[in-house]
Amino acid sequence: MSRSSIALGNLRGIVIVIVLAFHSMLAYLASLPPQPFAFDTAPYRWQATPIIDTARWFGFDLFCATQDVSMMSIMFFLSGVFVPMSLKRKGAWSFLSDRLRRIGVPLVIVVAVVIPIAYYPAYAVTAADPSVSAFWQHWQALPFWALGPQWFLCQLLAMNVLAAALHHYAPALTDRLGQLAATACDHPVRFVAGVAVISAIVYVPLALIYTPWAWTNYGPFSFQTSRPLHYLVYFFAGYAVGAYGLERGLLASEGALARRWAWWLVAAVVGFFLWAGPTSLTLDGRQAPLIVHIASSLGFVVGCAAGTFFFLALCLRFATGRHWVLDSLSAQAYNMYLNHYIFVVWLQYAVLGLGLFAVAKFAIVFCGTFVLSWAAAVALGGLSMGAFFTQAKRWAPAKVGQKQDGPHR
Repeated sequence: MSRSSIALGNLRGIVIVIVLAFHSMLAYLASLPPQPFAFDTAPYRWQATPIIDTARWFGFDLFCATQDVSMMSIMFFLSGVFVPMSLKRKGAWSFLSDRLRRIGVPLVIVVAVVIPIAYYPAYAVTAADPSVSAFWQHWQALPFWALGPQWFLCQLLAMNVLAAALHHYAPALTDRLGQLAATACDHPVRFVAGVAVISAIVYVPLALIYTPWAWTNYGPFSFQTSRPLHYLVYFFAGYAVGAYGLERGLLASEGALARRWAWWLVAAVVGFFLWAGPTSLTLDGRQAPLIVHIASSLGFVVGCAAGTFFFLALCLRFATGRHWVLDSLSAQAYNMYLNHYIFVVWLQYAVLGLGLFAVAKFAIVFCGTFVLSWAAAVALGGLSMGAFFTQAKRWAPAKVGQKQDGPHR
């Protein structure tokens, strides 16, 4: 396995931990309203924050803001990187069949069974009749089927279908996209700037029309109205990089992106403040001039690009070694994403009445979710926890190229 592949696998493991932390702290944001959202009232904001606790800390707002700028774009980029190789190896129809089995079927099961159970506490905290039968009646009366975090998988599945169609009907496009990424190894700024420009073209108009925060439900899809095309840009940016090759392109472990990780850190910090500054003038119902909204939208584009490629640079520079923890988190990241939300919401509900500080409640929810979702993911993956911990020592860190026992990704 190449150093770049190891780094991306490790990043996948790190990202799932960030996702769990992000969702675990949403109940404790200082910016939340004093009361929970009514279950039957549009725009149904309980979908994002099912539980609203009276314990708050502004530090959680800052963390969630930084992650909201780039976290999902990283996930779509990573998802796109390995698609060209898979399409080339399997062909379009076999690839689609595999994606429907690996994404579509679990998605249907989780959305139909797990998500309603996960959202019961959001109903119970405001309901006059908190019985399960009453909840089910209210759930069925909703004008949509709530997806929770699985909106990501819905959009990802649609993007995979689009990629397969392009591979089948326009096979030369993959090579052309790879050629666009060919110079990215030595000139990453040029590639990132191109991604940012295309992102601005598709994101800024929608953000101005619908606002950056609006969500909508369309059939089985739930999405932030301003961002679907933005995420599509990052998916195909990853696709282009994967089409050219990991070790000889932007994600080369010894490439310019990895070597200049410190400059990308500076760019990420500057980009975040370019977004946060004007955005702060548009919150709380403030009537800001159009130029401020434009600056906020452009700041998001810059901050997202800088933050996304900083995370990539950091892992390419420092996370190219194997460790059993990151190996397991990377291998189980998908299953953890599928199952974690039910643990997050029910643990937030369980500690709702405890007289603890926000940080303490978050720690309980995050640690509980981390352990339970990881254990459930391992169980779903066909390994017993006993076997998992028995093999932990065999998955000790090893140098790249050194023979190592244990499963490989």
